[in-house]
Amino acid sequence: MVLQQQTEISVWGESEPNQQVTISVSWGQQITTESDSQGRWEIEMQTPGAGGPHSINISTEDSTIVIDDVLIGEVWLASGQSNMEMPLKGWPPRDTILNSERAIAEADFPVFRMFTVERNPSDEPVDTVAGQWVVASPETVGNFSATAFFFARRIYKELNVPVGIIHSSWGGTIAEAWTSEDKLRTLGDFNKKLDELKDSKIRKRANAWFKQWLKMKLPTTDEEWQNIDFSDLDAVQSDFDDSHWKNIELPGRFDEIGSGVFDGAVWFRKTFTIQNTDVDYLLRTGPINDMDATFVNGHKIGGLAGENYWKTSREMVIPRTILREGVNTIAIRAVDRRGKGAFSGPMTISNSKGDTISIEGTWKCNLIAEIFMEELFAYNLNADLSERPDLVEFHSNVPTVLYNGMVAPITNYKIKGAIWYQGESNVGRDEQYRKLFPALIEDWRNKWGYDFPFYFVQIAPYNYTPDERLSHKLRDVQRRTLKIKNTGMVVTLDIGNPANIHPANKQEVGDRLAGLALVNDYGKNRIASGPLYSGFEKSGNKLMVEFDYVGGGLIALEKELLGFEIAGTDKNFFAALARIVGERVEVSSPFVPSPEFVRYAWKNTSKASLFNKEGLPASTFTSEND
Repeated sequence: MVLQQQTEISVWGESEPNQQVTISVSWGQQITTESDSQGRWEIEMQTPGAGGPHSINISTEDSTIVIDDVLIGEVWLASGQSNMEMPLKGWPPRDTILNSERAIAEADFPVFRMFTVERNPSDEPVDTVAGQWVVASPETVGNFSATAFFFARRIYKELNVPVGIIHSSWGGTIAEAWTSEDKLRTLGDFNKKLDELKDSKIRKRANAWFKQWLKMKLPTTDEEWQNIDFSDLDAVQSDFDDSHWKNIELPGRFDEIGSGVFDGAVWFRKTFTIQNTDVDYLLRTGPINDMDATFVNGHKIGGLAGENYWKTSREMVIPRTILREGVNTIAIRAVDRRGKGAFSGPMTISNSKGDTISIEGTWKCNLIAEIFMEELFAYNLNADLSERPDLVEFHSNVPTVLYNGMVAPITNYKIKGAIWYQGESNVGRDEQYRKLFPALIEDWRNKWGYDFPFYFVQIAPYNYTPDERLSHKLRDVQRRTLKIKNTGMVVTLDIGNPANIHPANKQEVGDRLAGLALVNDYGKNRIASGPLYSGFEKSGNKLMVEFDYVGGGLIALEKELLGFEIAGTDKNFFAALARIVGERVEVSSPFVPSPEFVRYAWKNTSKASLFNKEGLPASTFTSEND
């Protein structure tokens, strides 16, 4: 493991009740304590400067635990959603990491370790966490958080001290899931959900329900998803009786039962009629969120299984050799791993002769397996699901469940600070995020007991749909969060990808996060932030926009500045002519003779235009709410 240097750390555990426990460390301390009536004990020890390896001995009169290879250095917490979770090896083929192969091959860092907290949503705070410390090597770092890896690599290279990262993140998750109940209660927005979570009767019904069914290991790799077996392939046969199954309209969502939403696997069946069996046909379904296995007349013709195909359109050849003149049967098993489960369409079967058959409309469907609290339960094809309880309360996007299971148990572990990459799942709720995000930061600091540095990544440009999900509003809320002391923000306007919510350049993200820490916490003298809007002065029909962190000066990426808009008191914005004048940007428009407001990069897919000479981009901003 890695422990934070030159600070007071906690060592805690359990033994027999009222038992003497002695903790001795190789850097020269020994403390004896006694466990309480429940067997719990905890002591505090002082760590030396960076170095090691050291050892820790924990003993009672009848047993001893020895922890070897303990390094002393800098410990950081990395958390958030998928852009923090995304591993250095990426999620190919769609979501890749720039220069990952080289980074993995060169990753020989014996004094850099990462502890990845296993997923564990919980309706109550827990005190135990699953995971292990792993040394950074070419064999291991492919599974490390890419953002956290690049952050730690730069810290290590510049400070030459051991670095430990505690990585606790989960893709597609909302900020309120990472916040404690007592803090969320102060906001008032989430009380109904929190009250539902505390309904022990619902939880007991859920536990009783799943005890009836076969529990399976939840796949963790694409290969495991591809080979998953629910003993359910009778459903692919043409003569299978699906008359007792429910009807569903496709394309559309399929992840709902009654008023509840589930994650799991569903069979879909439909017949189609053809007359010409002399040619092959092509099946198109559009994207299936997240995975599928597709059969025609009992023969598998394709499908994509894994966690990164949810936006990939399906196209599969139906060989003429498996087709029959007249009625044929198509069966699709779709798996919704998390989030929205849906067929996007269009859904057709066509051939090279110009024949096209629509398979949209009414299908038969049946739930065959369900994911609950990170466990997989298999039903059978004739299972009676009428008594299934509503389990929507217990998925990963329920308020406080990820704090309870993945943050609460590590709050005793001393950290230097935290890096955070999240916000995409809160887009569209920027007004709520304005109070929620600061509350999360305050909450974590209160739980650890000190105001550690908190550095976060501003979400990148992305073509969110529907269009009313205005990510620039959330980016501006993130910028305004910098009013909280000891925080910093990485801007990604220049390294995003409007077509992919997982930008590939995680090295630059990690390096910029590390730059904030190196300047603010380790005394390096440099500029670590791009220009941040600080105000403006009126000058006739122009506004002179002012910035902090101009560094060596403001520059435009192209010959002209783009993305600036101004408005009068009516807040009707027009594109502005913008030019750099000294350390300010002058903006004007012939359509706004008396400007009162200015904004920049105010679109979902905005591009960076303004930088400082250190190469760091300016943030999205608006003066409307100043």
